[in-house]
Amino acid sequence: MISKEYKDLAKWAMNFSLHQGCQAVRVSVYSGSDTDFEIRDKQLDKLQQSSENQMVLSLYVDGRYGSFSTNRMEKKELSKFITNAVESVRYLTPDTNRQLPNPELYYKGGRPDLALHDPYMDRLQPDEKLQLASDAANEILGTDERILSVQSSYSDGESFSYMVASNGFEGESSVSYFSLTVSVSVKGEGDARPESFWYDQALSYDDLIKKNIGKIALERTLRKLGQKKIESGNYCMVVDNLNSCRLLSPILSALSGAALQQNNSFLLDKKGQQVLSEKVTLMDDPHIPHTFGARYFDNEGVATRKRYIFNKGVLETYFIDTYHALKMGVEPTISNPSHLMMEKGERSMEEMIASVEKGILVIGFNGGNSNSSSGDFSFGMEGFLIENGKLTQPVSEMNVTGNLLILWNQLSEVGNDPRLDSAYLIPSLRFENVAFSGL
Repeated sequence: MISKEYKDLAKWAMNFSLHQGCQAVRVSVYSGSDTDFEIRDKQLDKLQQSSENQMVLSLYVDGRYGSFSTNRMEKKELSKFITNAVESVRYLTPDTNRQLPNPELYYKGGRPDLALHDPYMDRLQPDEKLQLASDAANEILGTDERILSVQSSYSDGESFSYMVASNGFEGESSVSYFSLTVSVSVKGEGDARPESFWYDQALSYDDLIKKNIGKIALERTLRKLGQKKIESGNYCMVVDNLNSCRLLSPILSALSGAALQQNNSFLLDKKGQQVLSEKVTLMDDPHIPHTFGARYFDNEGVATRKRYIFNKGVLETYFIDTYHALKMGVEPTISNPSHLMMEKGERSMEEMIASVEKGILVIGFNGGNSNSSSGDFSFGMEGFLIENGKLTQPVSEMNVTGNLLILWNQLSEVGNDPRLDSAYLIPSLRFENVAFSGL
């Protein structure tokens, strides 16, 4: 947790800033640490440990705004830093839309702990972390002569934050994470060197899956042997639950206040309209304990709540912070998503594949881009040809192209298999008549 000393320092910095001429101030204090143990082919390749303390000041001076950060956490240093920062803001162009949120929108406290931080973090020893990374690699080292390289890593970290604003907000949060990853490359045909990975991550150490990470990574890699392009055309597309969020990310970006205010969103003026398939029901549910993304307030202190983003394809929520709400003359909602959950279907990815006569399973998107104004996109991909319900030819070096609004209206099925180690719980997805370019 943030120490009382740092909380008192944040309050002092807020009051000192007000005395220097600010009309409003928000001060955030962050404290955190991370460790990373990485093994490559039985040798410790990287050992990184870091910790950081930081103060961020949002200063509102005579209709002007500036944001400043420092890791010098002593009053003597801060007094000079703040004095110079306030004077600097006076040189900026006025922007009366830069304001703190309406205090009525703030989180007022009193809710149960969300259980996002594991106290076991303090008792976990470095040799245990190194052993986890080593064990994950040893699952597969020497088991297949085609293996060229195995890289495994164990990472963990914790962060604490405290925020106070001059118009009445005060709140704090803490979160931890634990992660185990294995990456494998193997010798393929000619110069081909297929590679893949597998991982798990959790908020608490006991929830972290520690077995079979290496074995699954190797299985996923060997399945890629013999990858090649196939004939261009329109195919049924199934996207696995590791990559389905890649197709949702441009949609979320188009819902942001910044994109909307700058007329750089293909979802501008679409609220209340059905813009995606009726099969898309997406909920932001931020108060589920012990889940990634859970929180009671956003980065402005505005209280979060359960809300629909899309309800049977109908757009219900934009992500609009205080500044962009004032710029557009609308009511603010929340600055960004918290814990997104897409309503699940009834079948697994394997069951969906079994019902496809001819299609492509996408297990990775490689680069590409999307146009935030029009929704047009082109993504590189890799995966497998599906024929008569079976995975046959591994494919790569192909592009999937189209328009995101059209694509999401071609969604024919949502799977029942979201990964739970993410803030965005998006299952496997099936789309019809999607354009792929290859041979």
